[in-house]
Amino acid sequence: MRVYLDNAATTPLAKEVLEAMLPYLTEKFGNASSLHAWGREAKESIEKARGIIAKRLNVLPEEVIFTSGGTESNNLALKGIAFANKDKGRHIITQKTEHACVLQACKWLESMGFEVTYLDVDKYGRVNPEEVANAIRKDTILVSIMHANNEIGTVQPIEEIAEICKERGVYFHTDACQSFTKLEIDAKKIPFDLLTISAHKIHGPKGAGALIVREGVEIFPLLHGGGHEFGLRSGTENVACIAGFGKAVEIASEKHVKHVKRLRDLLEKRILEEIPGTKLNGHPEQRVCHIANISFLGVEGEALLFRLDSRGIACSTASACSSKKLEPSHVLCALGLKPEEVHGALRFSPGRQNTEEEIDYAVEVLKEEVENLRRMSALGVSR
Repeated sequence: MRVYLDNAATTPLAKEVLEAMLPYLTEKFGNASSLHAWGREAKESIEKARGIIAKRLNVLPEEVIFTSGGTESNNLALKGIAFANKDKGRHIITQKTEHACVLQACKWLESMGFEVTYLDVDKYGRVNPEEVANAIRKDTILVSIMHANNEIGTVQPIEEIAEICKERGVYFHTDACQSFTKLEIDAKKIPFDLLTISAHKIHGPKGAGALIVREGVEIFPLLHGGGHEFGLRSGTENVACIAGFGKAVEIASEKHVKHVKRLRDLLEKRILEEIPGTKLNGHPEQRVCHIANISFLGVEGEALLFRLDSRGIACSTASACSSKKLEPSHVLCALGLKPEEVHGALRFSPGRQNTEEEIDYAVEVLKEEVENLRRMSALGVSR
C-alpha cells in the first residue's frame, strides 16, 4: 500500500483541475495579451479564475495578482512594499516561525538598509497581538504574520493583528498558503492589505499562485516588462495553471475540510494513544485541519521518515523547502522544544484523497518502525 501523508508540501492534482487545464495546453494555446480570438479565449480563462478567487476572498477581481506561487507572492509583498514606502519608514515586523521565503526576504531587506523585528511565539507557536502592537514604531511600514504555520499548523490571530495594523496605519500582509479554502478568509472581516495564496496546496497545479493587493496599497513590482497583471507582475501568463487554480478553488468545499480533519484526528489520536513517548507540537485546537506535527522520543526523525518511505508512506521532517538540509526545524526550535523533541519530529498531513484504511496502515507501520528504531538505539546500533 502507498499512503501519501505530505499534503502540506504539495497535493495531487484533482481530476477536475486537470480537465480544466488541458484545453490551454493543447488547442487553446493563445497568449492572453494577443488581441485575436486565440488570445481572447486565453484572457477569458484568466479573468474567470480571477473572479472565482476574488469571490472566495470577498475582494475585487483587479486585486488578484497572479504569480508563480507562494514564494514569489511573499517576495513581491515584502520587497514591493519596502521599496515603495521606504520614504515613509524602513521598519518591518514579522515572526520567527514564518516560512523560509519570508525570513530570507527579510534578511535580504536588512542587507539593503531596512530593519526587521522578529517576534517570539509562545509554546504553541502563536504570536501575541499585544507584542505586535508594542513593536510598531513611527517608521514601521509593514507587518507580515502568516495565517497557518506550514510545519505545525498553528493558526495566528490575524484578525486582531490586522485591526491593530489598520488602526496604526501600517500595512498588514499574511501568508495564507496553508489556510486558503480550509479556513474562512473574508476581506470584509479581516482587513488585510496583502495576502498570499498558492494553487498546489489545494489540489491545483504547481507554478501558480497569487498575491492579493488591496486597492490603494503602494507596492513596486519585482519584474519589469510588458506590464501584465495590472503592472505588478510582468511576464506572459501561465494560462493553463491559472485556469487550474481557478478550478481548484471552485471545487474546494467544507466537505473536504471535514474529511481531512477527521482523518488527521484519527491518525493523531491513535499515534498518541498507541505509541508511548510521543508528543503533539503546536496548538491542539487553534490549527488548520490537515497538519499534525508529532515528536517521537528516542527516535531520529530522518531515520523514521526513510523507514516509512521504504514501506510506502510519505511524510515530512519539516517544510518541503528545507527538509533536504537536515537541519533542526526553526519552527520547532522557536517553540522552545528540547533537542530530542525537535530531531524526533515528523509532520503528517492527510488530504482529501486519503482513506481511513490508509490511516490504519500508516499507524500500524509507525508502531513497528518506532519500536524497531528504539530497540536499535538501546542496543547501540548505528542508524
